[in-house]
Amino acid sequence: MTKIKTKAKIFACSQSQVLAEKIAKAYGEDLGKIITSTYSDGEFQPSFEESVRGARLFIIGSTNPSSENLMEMLLMLDAAKRASARHITAVMPYFGWARQDRKDKPRVPIAAKLVAKMLETAGATRIITMDLHADQIQGFFEKPVDHLFASTIFLPYIQKMGLDNLTIASPDMGGSKRAYAYSKALESDVVICYKQRAKANVISHMELIGDVTGKNVVLVDDMVDTAGTLTKAADLMMERGAKSVRAICTHPILSGNAYEKIENSQLEELIVTDSIPLSQESNKITVLSCAELFASVMYNVHHNQSISSKFVM
Repeated sequence: MTKIKTKAKIFACSQSQVLAEKIAKAYGEDLGKIITSTYSDGEFQPSFEESVRGARLFIIGSTNPSSENLMEMLLMLDAAKRASARHITAVMPYFGWARQDRKDKPRVPIAAKLVAKMLETAGATRIITMDLHADQIQGFFEKPVDHLFASTIFLPYIQKMGLDNLTIASPDMGGSKRAYAYSKALESDVVICYKQRAKANVISHMELIGDVTGKNVVLVDDMVDTAGTLTKAADLMMERGAKSVRAICTHPILSGNAYEKIENSQLEELIVTDSIPLSQESNKITVLSCAELFASVMYNVHHNQSISSKFVM
């Protein structure tokens, strides 16, 4: 009997529809058809409108809150499993709930571990994601995880700017490893900000470790939420004599009054990916697409080819 080689099928969660269209175009396939029925109380039911039996599916969707984004991904994984798809890959440009990756005080959940288990139970046989908040989250999965780095997108952009006296900065101690990796690739100096929080999203104190006098500083972080840390770090560096301050952040969550903070800060530019769609435009925000990166990795995964060339750091 002749072995049938199936094509990959790509589907989108509603949250990531625009990015999924870009990824599908870069991959060379059309997006699969899905309809979503919604009850009056808000309950919803996604439905694949084409056969997926025996196919390799890529379901694209970031899972940033609200929790409906995660719920939609889980429902689509379950539907694919029950429709007899052979391989089901959850493509999550932004893996939400990842900041709860450990017990930092008594009687709290480890949400990242819980989400990993839910994804596998729902039917995911592989995960593709980008710039996890903590690398060790990969260990929460029993299925293969392809953890991509946005450095493959950001480094060429920074190099093209041709900044003199370039210095890479981390806005907190937790991001020092990422900052050092960027500084090594760009052969630049590195400085670190030390911060203390009064509570979540509220900074009580920040200090700078290193000299930024006369330097063009580029802050590096995995995400920007309220933009409090980022803008405070930018203002501090300008006070300490920096020539300019820019920031690269993979995931633009930008909640609360983040846009207002960015506009009123001394940040010259905030460079992000389209892992999460922006809720409004800003002259200070530049968006670089991650579609080509995901499309290339998805293609190699489907054809059982190596993806190691996609890891710059």
